[in-house]
Amino acid sequence: MRLPASRLLPFALALALGTVAVNASASEVPAYVKAAAADPARAGDLATDARRHGADLVAFSEAKPGSSVLELIPGGGYFTRLFSKTVGAKGHVYLAWPNQYAGEARSDVENSQALAKSKDFGNVEVLVQPAEALAVPHPVDVVFTSQNYHDYNDKFMAPATVDTLNRQVFAALKPGGTWIIVDHVAEAGSGMRDTDTLHRIDPAIVRKQVEAAGFTYVGESKVLRNPADGLKVKVFDKTIRGHTDQFAYKFRKPK
Repeated sequence: MRLPASRLLPFALALALGTVAVNASASEVPAYVKAAAADPARAGDLATDARRHGADLVAFSEAKPGSSVLELIPGGGYFTRLFSKTVGAKGHVYLAWPNQYAGEARSDVENSQALAKSKDFGNVEVLVQPAEALAVPHPVDVVFTSQNYHDYNDKFMAPATVDTLNRQVFAALKPGGTWIIVDHVAEAGSGMRDTDTLHRIDPAIVRKQVEAAGFTYVGESKVLRNPADGLKVKVFDKTIRGHTDQFAYKFRKPK
């Protein structure tokens, strides 16, 4: 499709500024991500792939064979297994568990450690450290977190904050690396009001905070958006759990 001449300049400017929204489901998922998704070692994840859109989001992150990835608060390891198989034997996946969070999710931390010791996921390494001192042994190509960014506004993560997190991620990334944030959507204009009560956050405040740390906004994958979510109930409510409206933003550390 050719754009009218009157729209070419605005579109070019949007591209230059990195503000064009991206729908990952409309993009071709690379063959190496498809192969990772089909790996027998993640057979237990296949049932949730359609809902979680793991392959779309890994493709959106730009992770590829040989990449290094830092996954922040990996939960049950759904994305860990997919990133591990995507980056392959020449890549590496660091799993960061902040002490403040690890104390509340000990079984998940133990599962991460067991995964790292398994023959199928030997490129995984677990890091348990204070949230206010996030660091990686070597700079990485991708930092990824799903449904955890909002927690950094809550008291239990102190003294860490979203501002310290974004500065730490900036330091951890290689120039040109990507920072992927997936989280539950809160009402427009609500800022950080609902982070502790509904476990939601306004996407606009996230973009403002991340850009303030020196990142460039690249775009959004809309594969997890759900306009049927009224945004007014806790994400764990049985009426919406597993189907919340979620944004997936990509930011880049300038080269």
